[in-house]
Order: sequence, then structure tokens, then C-alpha cells
Amino acid sequence: MAAAVMATGLAMPAPAARATEAAGGHRATQEALAGVVQDGPPGGVAVVEDRHGTWAGRAGTADLRTGRTPRVEDRFRAGSITKTFVATVMLQLEAEGRLSLDDTVDHWLPGLVEGHGHDGRQITLRQLLNHTSGVYSYTEDEDFKRREFGTAFLRHRYDTWTPERIVRLAMTHQRSFAPGDGWGYSDTNYILAGMVIRKVTGRSYTDEIEQRILRPLRLDSTVLPGTRSPLPGPAGRAYSKLTGELAGPGEPGGKTYDVTELNPSLAGAAGEIVTNAPDLNRFYRALLSGSLLEPRQLTEMTTTVPIPQAPGFSYGLGLMRLKLSCGVEVWGHNGGIQGSISEALTTADGRHALALNFNGDWNVHEQRVVDAEFCDARP
Repeated sequence: MAAAVMATGLAMPAPAARATEAAGGHRATQEALAGVVQDGPPGGVAVVEDRHGTWAGRAGTADLRTGRTPRVEDRFRAGSITKTFVATVMLQLEAEGRLSLDDTVDHWLPGLVEGHGHDGRQITLRQLLNHTSGVYSYTEDEDFKRREFGTAFLRHRYDTWTPERIVRLAMTHQRSFAPGDGWGYSDTNYILAGMVIRKVTGRSYTDEIEQRILRPLRLDSTVLPGTRSPLPGPAGRAYSKLTGELAGPGEPGGKTYDVTELNPSLAGAAGEIVTNAPDLNRFYRALLSGSLLEPRQLTEMTTTVPIPQAPGFSYGLGLMRLKLSCGVEVWGHNGGIQGSISEALTTADGRHALALNFNGDWNVHEQRVVDAEFCDARP
């Protein structure tokens, strides 16, 4: 839910080769994966698609009770990676002439975004998708963080959050900046985007994602669970220190909690998706190769604004661009939710993709794996 950076007639990618365990040119990636697990989360998995086929690495344990190891096919909660799926649907609707990214939020959701400087008449859909709206992120609310990321989560894990409730919470705070005058990551932006999709289509964003993306691409391991709390299998378990902050450092020796079951409505269109690494690679490779969007819409999605807080990062429409220290440029998104940190990245041509997940949300330095794969792996 919180990021580490603060169709029909689809052309199908070629079937992946059978996954192999760590060896050869991906040794640095495997070592980085193991290093991240050694320093924090119980386990991790990474899957690579490149011109050599498919490679899979894993480290640690997927279940602290049974000791079973992570599996390539394991599902996990992918948090803010949901945003790329939502943005893709919005851009498809634009291509169909059903909305304009220059429409205001108030045009579709009249009177909803107002108060404490917020004004939906001044905010465009584009600004929602690229986080230049200035709308306050509800996940920064201190009571929300205590309730969902602290030990109070154990009492509230099955509570339902409606989009309207989430937006009302955000509107109790001062806006972050005037629309277009800055960049600030806001989960509220995508809650609003999901509401706009329903207003435009008469169907939920989850139905639209399933019809437009999941079915055509045969992403059979990807689901949008709504208010359903169990994590559908096959899956390991998810763990957190419940420190009150997501993806923060865990206290040495601090208690570890099983947070696998939760009501994902707390994340909604900002971060509810459940998937696995092979599905994420398939999705991002299809997206960047032009299988999901018309050329104009893909250009819009990949037109980015800089992220001042993170040199080397810039943000498009639900899609992040990262220039690595070795000069390689990759596109994708990362995501975090209780007990799960994920990232999915691919080169601009879709030919080299990496998706990874760790089943703990503390001391996760996933960038080590990214750098190892794209900078140190075999060419």
C-alpha cells in the first residue's frame, strides 16, 4: 500500500521457459536475496524473465511454524503494485473516449474532495495518477497507522474500510500542496481513481481489471479480494513487527506477528491486489511492450515527473521509472502492505523483467536484489 519511494486482441508474450534454481549468471541476484533475508524478513522469492528464459531464486522460509521454503508459485499481497493496474484501466477508458485525464475529480465525484484546502474542482485525473494532486494520503494519519500498523491491528484486522470512509479521513487533513505544485505519494489518489472508474463504467475497478487485464493475459494467480481476509493459496505466511510504521526497522529481538489474514479494504484501489511473481512479470512485460495500451496512452503513462525525495526515480501514471547506478533504466512499481514487501520491474522493451517478494515488512532492502539482477547478472 505504501511505496518505498514515499483489452481485447492482446498480443501474448511467449510462454516462459521452465524456472531453474539459482546458478550461473544470476548468482549475484541469489546472494542479494539471501542477504536481505539474513538482515530482516523470514523469506523471499525472485523470478526473472530474460532472453535466456526464466530463473527463480528463493531464500529463507515461507512459514515460520512449518519451516517450508518459499515457492515460485506462492501468492502474496503486492500492495501498491495495484496502482499500475488501476492506471492501465483509466488509460484504456481514455482511449475509448469515456473520460479525459484532464477531467477534474469533481466532474466525476462532485463535492467529495473538499475541505482543508482540498478542492476537487482544481484536481485532474492525471494529477491523481502521477501524485501531483496534493491530496493528503490517508495512510499518513497517525490514528490509522496505530490501528493498522501497530499492535492494534490484531483487534482491527477484519474491519472493513469503504472508499468513502477513507476519503473522509483524508479530508480531515490539510492538503499537502496546491495541485500541480509538487509531488507527493498519496494512497488517497488511487482510492479516488477507483471511485472514478466505477462512476464512468458502472462497474467496480476490480471487475474492470479482471475483464481488461487478468483474463486476457491469463493472470490466473492474480485476484482482487475486496473484503475477503484469507490469503488464497498456494501461499506462505506474512509477518510483521507491528511497530506502527510500515517497512520500518524492526527492534532487535522484537516479537514477530503473523499478519497473513487481513481485510484488504484498508488498501482498496491503492493496494489490495494478491498475485505472484510470474504473473507480475507477465503483466509488466505485456504493458511495456504495448499489448495493453494504445501508443498514445503508453506514452502518457511513461511521461514522468521527478521525485525530489528519491534521486534517480521519477513517476508516470501508476508507473515508476528508475535509473540504476550502473545506468540501466527500468520501469515498474513497488508495494508494501502488512507482512509483505514486493517489487516488479522491467526494461523498457519488456525483455528483462524481475519480480520479487519478501514475507516480512521490516528491514527489507529489496533494492539490493534489483541492483544485483540488472547491473551484475549475465548480459
